[in-house]
Amino acid sequence: MNEEEKGFVIKDKRTFDEKGELKDEVARQEAGTKGETGEKEQKEQNKTATPPFPEVSFTSLIFSLSSSAFFHLGEVADPETGERKKDLPLAKNAIDTINLLNEKTKGNLTEDEQKFIDTILSDLKWRYIKAVE
Repeated sequence: MNEEEKGFVIKDKRTFDEKGELKDEVARQEAGTKGETGEKEQKEQNKTATPPFPEVSFTSLIFSLSSSAFFHLGEVADPETGERKKDLPLAKNAIDTINLLNEKTKGNLTEDEQKFIDTILSDLKWRYIKAVE
């Protein structure tokens, strides 16, 4: 038999059957890992996938607020543009929010949490004073 007489082979790479149920594991793996379209879809999913969130804790809340303050103080560059911009009213708002949380949680924090918030607040206040001058 020469090449022309062989014809062609059709392989069903769909992961669902006509009833909408998943096919066997081998079919799912073949459909998901082979072909350019599958790779493109995977790359698109990777682009839009959200990174894992940090653990929800008091420390992560303070860290998030302080990151916002550092950003608005011009200490951190904008991730999209690479520019450093100052917005002192927003920086002050973030610092005031951390200060409010510090006052409202007095006596309820662990020693490590209290040291963390005290250190962050003193650092941010000094940086704010320098930025205003």
